[in-house]
Amino acid sequence: MPTFKMPKVVKSLLLWLVLLAVPLQGEAKTYLLSVGISDYPGSQNDLRLPHNDATTMQWVYQQNKYAQTKLLINSQAKLAIVKAALRNMVAKATANDIVVLFFSGHGVPGGFVCYDGILSYGSIYSAMAVCKSRNKMIFADACFAGAMRQNRNTRHQGGGVRKNSNVMLFLSCRGNEVSIESRKLTNGFFTYALQHGLRGGADANHNRIITAKELFDYVSARVKRMSGNQQHPVMWGRFPDNMPVMRW
Repeated sequence: MPTFKMPKVVKSLLLWLVLLAVPLQGEAKTYLLSVGISDYPGSQNDLRLPHNDATTMQWVYQQNKYAQTKLLINSQAKLAIVKAALRNMVAKATANDIVVLFFSGHGVPGGFVCYDGILSYGSIYSAMAVCKSRNKMIFADACFAGAMRQNRNTRHQGGGVRKNSNVMLFLSCRGNEVSIESRKLTNGFFTYALQHGLRGGADANHNRIITAKELFDYVSARVKRMSGNQQHPVMWGRFPDNMPVMRW
């Protein structure tokens, strides 16, 4: 019986079909830790929207098949729990993954106010510094959030924290401003614009990858317009303009 030899073209075609049928195991992932605190101990420090902000952000990322999310709101967001969740998240990430910390609540010069303590900027940077990801970012919808980029502990901390952290900060307002909200919305101005941008509004070139520059341009313009030019988001850090912040 004669031996049948498969033509090289057919072999190549079959090989491509097999490769396309096998799911990619190394697909880059996105990790989100979303923290929002409206109900602080007592009543004098309570806010209206941060728990909604954090929940909205988790919902946005849950629509992305590549994303893994964790939500901590109100009394769940105790300082030790937030720190542990942050350490756990950054430990999972590989170089091409996207790592996101979202915080909404009270801000003070030097940190974010968790349910029972201050999450210092230094501790955030220390956690991010050991993360392998090249795409690390912090979104903060908090009063005086812009002070994070001016804080001495984050800019000049000893060791290799600043050198290796390479974190993009996207902050809801300048260091001397407050984050504004409206009774007509269920999110603060910054989170409202941010979630719309991440869902595709900021994808200027329609390639399903939203970059840092695309997101800043979209969110900044929208928040300025909504606030009557009273709130100015700021973006700062060591990262390229085309760093991916969301892949769809």
